[in-house]
Amino acid sequence: MRGNLSIETSGLMSPMAPPPHTPPPADGFFFRDVHPLVFIGTASDRYKGWLGQIYSEELYTGRIAGRAKKVGKKVFREEVLPVDSVREYFQHFRTLEIDFTFYAPLMEKGAPTHCFNTLRQYSARLGPEDRVFLKAPRMFFAQKIKQGNAYLANENYLALQPFISQFHKPAAELLGQNLKGIIFEQEYQRQSERMPAQELAERLDSFLGSIPAGCGCHVELRTQNYLCRAVREVLEKHGAGQVLSHWTWLPGLKAQFARAANRFVTAGGEAVVRLMTPLDIRYEEAYARAFPFDRIVEGMMHPAMVRETAQLMHEAVEKNVRINVIINNRAAGNAPLLARQIAMEFARQGAGPSEFGKNS
Repeated sequence: MRGNLSIETSGLMSPMAPPPHTPPPADGFFFRDVHPLVFIGTASDRYKGWLGQIYSEELYTGRIAGRAKKVGKKVFREEVLPVDSVREYFQHFRTLEIDFTFYAPLMEKGAPTHCFNTLRQYSARLGPEDRVFLKAPRMFFAQKIKQGNAYLANENYLALQPFISQFHKPAAELLGQNLKGIIFEQEYQRQSERMPAQELAERLDSFLGSIPAGCGCHVELRTQNYLCRAVREVLEKHGAGQVLSHWTWLPGLKAQFARAANRFVTAGGEAVVRLMTPLDIRYEEAYARAFPFDRIVEGMMHPAMVRETAQLMHEAVEKNVRINVIINNRAAGNAPLLARQIAMEFARQGAGPSEFGKNS
């Protein structure tokens, strides 16, 4: 056991001795061989800011599209590569979180949506070993949905049959064995509006208990009070994972892990860690500071994030858990550069005693 952690897992293979791991070269961006049980990837892809890191500039000359994106009160012009760049992406990473499915289902009124068509383009370009996590549409997991200038109760919240027919079934058919999990991200709940944790646990119990087996559900709850035993036991009961997320209003990764009784709560032996935003920084500010996502931004990276992520990777290896580390540009400015720091820290920790028990 490394450091002061005591971890339990369920439904996993017997432990095995971790093989040696070699850090990527200081000027390289190849993360497929960090460790057999470690899957480093990013939240979304195709960023122009990754040219020269993940993508070869000469392959996309004249093929970069622009789009306007409103974040808060500001409008940014994002520039993105074509979908076929995913082939080059998977030369560097072993896993990818596709997040555009968060904003719309795959089927609507019996017809494929734009998200369906884009996901089909991805599926046609995936190799047999490429791993994909999809974000479930918010229309099925957000308690409130913005309509106009107000947030209103979501009538589709935890709606089982629409979730299956409009998202899960077509996603499984499109991606097949490439689909390794579905991430259910629930928005932060203000204290004056949130339901009691026990009630949430009961509602999740009903929903997760009815989803087809092997869904690979990973739940990210962005309200600290929901990181509790009642909810965790429901997730474990139904073989769903609990995402450890480095996000604005959540405690750090070390504290979240402790709240989970120092256990990886996995789905099918898969654990998910998502590095989304710096602590105490809102989405809008993190996006504006990170844009255009081509560098590490001074002052954005939380001091403990890299160290604790690498330590969780070691703990997963020792317990024979497959760990997926999903990195967002907003966590520090540039996901590939942050991935490199994490991979190098993982290798550094492997050469000496764990530092996880030390003060952050």
